[in-house]
Amino acid sequence: MKEAGQEINKHMKTIGLIGGMSWESSKLYYEFLNTKANEVLGGSHSAKCIMVSVDFADIERLTFKEDWNAIGELMKKAAQQLERAGADIILLCTNTIHLVSHYISENVGVPFLHIAATTGRSIKKVGLQKIALLGTKFTMEKDFYTKTLINDFGLEILIPKTKNRQLIHNIIYNELVQGQFTVVSKQKIIDIIKELQNQGAQGVILGCTELPILVSESDVDVPLFDTGKIHAHTAIELSLAIDLNNLSRI
Repeated sequence: MKEAGQEINKHMKTIGLIGGMSWESSKLYYEFLNTKANEVLGGSHSAKCIMVSVDFADIERLTFKEDWNAIGELMKKAAQQLERAGADIILLCTNTIHLVSHYISENVGVPFLHIAATTGRSIKKVGLQKIALLGTKFTMEKDFYTKTLINDFGLEILIPKTKNRQLIHNIIYNELVQGQFTVVSKQKIIDIIKELQNQGAQGVILGCTELPILVSESDVDVPLFDTGKIHAHTAIELSLAIDLNNLSRI
């Protein structure tokens, strides 16, 4: 097994990460990548990766102004830094900022792995159809995320009612990205999940990479899809493939 792992490792690609949105979840990406790489390869193997981490305060300010073009330019610059540093594949370690992911995919010469695509693949793999989506208001209300899930994977998406969308949004920006994970907020998210489950949700996408720090599958009676973990694990699968040019299987 060790010999096989060493042979595969000769072909391991370098994963480029755009992090810092927030660093609370970016540190988990590093853990997910290395844990998965070691699980696959064994021994003392770890992932080959590079991270460019932005100042989230800048991103947050531009997000609230909905200056997506400015955010897109920052993402393009970060992606190009990663490409120059030798990244073979690029991940954006956040859900919401995938709203401007085209600034990355259109301006680098290496594959970009979209978080919604990896999540949709994971859901279809277990055979679920009606899925709830939690995240920032931008992720829940705009179509940049849901259109991938609906058009590419044929999923039916439920989102919380208006007041609950605002509640989740506030918890994310006022607490989670600042490293605050309270029992009170955890219970609020659990209650929202139960409400969505009563509406027919067969599973729930935790479409904010900080949400899995707050709530886990042991807290609810429905499968939860940790988008950051799914994203990172898929990247490891790809990093061990010989050809990264065809992402259709993802």
